[in-house]
Amino acid sequence: MKTYLRKSTDRGHANHGWLDSWHTFSFGDYYDPHQMGFRSLRVINQDRVAPGGGFGTHPHRNMEIFSYVLEGQLEHKDSMGNGRTLSPGQIQLMSAGSGVTHSEFNPSPSTPAHFLQIWIQPHSMGLIPSYTEWHPDPLRENDPKVLVISAEGREGSATIHQDADVWRLRLQAGQSSTHLAQEGRGLWLQVLHGELDVDGVTVAAGDAISTEDVGAWNITAIRASEALLFDLR
Repeated sequence: MKTYLRKSTDRGHANHGWLDSWHTFSFGDYYDPHQMGFRSLRVINQDRVAPGGGFGTHPHRNMEIFSYVLEGQLEHKDSMGNGRTLSPGQIQLMSAGSGVTHSEFNPSPSTPAHFLQIWIQPHSMGLIPSYTEWHPDPLRENDPKVLVISAEGREGSATIHQDADVWRLRLQAGQSSTHLAQEGRGLWLQVLHGELDVDGVTVAAGDAISTEDVGAWNITAIRASEALLFDLR
């Protein structure tokens, strides 16, 4: 199976003091015509927000935007009336549709917030804005593979307006998981922490690996690891 490795150190980087951000794909002042996304996946930003810092109210449209909290907390408010404070392991997904404004802040006066902000292009433009969340089930906290986002909201996942499945992988050292890449789809694996072996290729925190070939991906943890696996039309 042919794969493409995107190393953490090759990503774009911006440090604004209150925000330290690494861009997997072109974003803001970072532009690389060869890194404009993968299928419908358009943005993966790994953000660290200083205590009390955050993104003031700003608009979005025609994009599915979700945040996955790794450390600290993230406070979300939007023009649909949603107000949430997310903790590690939780996801909020906002479908910007025809237009929405929102803000995201680190509510802690002392602890940095560390999260991934991810954008996926929707299947249609001008949708009615909506909001959904995914919270981990304590009974499945140690499951190696859990569905967190899907088009149908199946298995308690957050709902997205795109033919896209997103899985959370949590593997202990030596533990493995398999995922089948099907015809007409692409897989993107973003490592959050730890180190994994994907069919003989080593990927570490911040790295990503992708494929558009049909076949089974065998993913084994070299050490305790967490990752997001995107299965995209």
